Amino acid sequence: MLLQKKGFPEEDELVMCTVTKVQFHSVFANLDEYGKSGMIHISEVSPGRIRNIRDFVKEGKKVVCKVLRINQERGHIDLSLRRVTETQKRKKIDGIKQEQKAEKILEFIAKDLNLDVRKLFEEINNNVTQKYSSLYEFFQQVVADSNAIKDAGIDAKTEKKLEEAVKSRIKEVSVEIEGKLKLASFASNGVDVVKEALKRAGEVGKEKISIKYLGAGSYNVIISAKDYKEAEKILKEATEVTLDYIKENEGEGEFMRVEA
Repeated sequence: MLLQKKGFPEEDELVMCTVTKVQFHSVFANLDEYGKSGMIHISEVSPGRIRNIRDFVKEGKKVVCKVLRINQERGHIDLSLRRVTETQKRKKIDGIKQEQKAEKILEFIAKDLNLDVRKLFEEINNNVTQKYSSLYEFFQQVVADSNAIKDAGIDAKTEKKLEEAVKSRIKEVSVEIEGKLKLASFASNGVDVVKEALKRAGEVGKEKISIKYLGAGSYNVIISAKDYKEAEKILKEATEVTLDYIKENEGEGEFMRVEA
């Protein structure tokens, strides 16, 4: 990776590591993002009794660890493998993959313009770290808003090439939330009432809402938006307008959230 963080990680931080040495009671690993070495005691490799530590780790293996303790004076970093959940592991790995994808884009630009890739990376990264948590997050913002490319602080030619490369390789961020509506109307034109209620929901979300009939008066509602805040707002407004209309027209309804 081009990104090399300075100093030491924070306690409880998740770090990507490469196992370098496996001993009877301990494992040594390099922290890929920091260029430092840490140790995993056998008790922090896996819960329960471990008969053979090599059943869990071996030299060269990539592992996600949690930082337990740091002694900067001695340069010691104690790590844990067993305290990392599967969700945390996947999130960290996904983040690393995203950064690698962002770095690949810079490598392409550097080669195309005959530039030093590390210098290009450092120049852009130094300009965007105050505003964005990662290079990939910056690229995501460029996809959503072309004006964001100015934050890179690079010359016009490189800026143009970078924007084109980012927009061709990274999709705009989107999230999905889901719920179920159960609707019934006892009016003589009950079918039309339900249709109108769903139509009103669709008008709130427009192209960001999808409503599908599940049967027995139930409807699946999916909201796709750029972030959870926007998605939640659309879902709330759409369900409220639907339920209000149903109740005003001799009907009843309920909404149930579906968790991912």
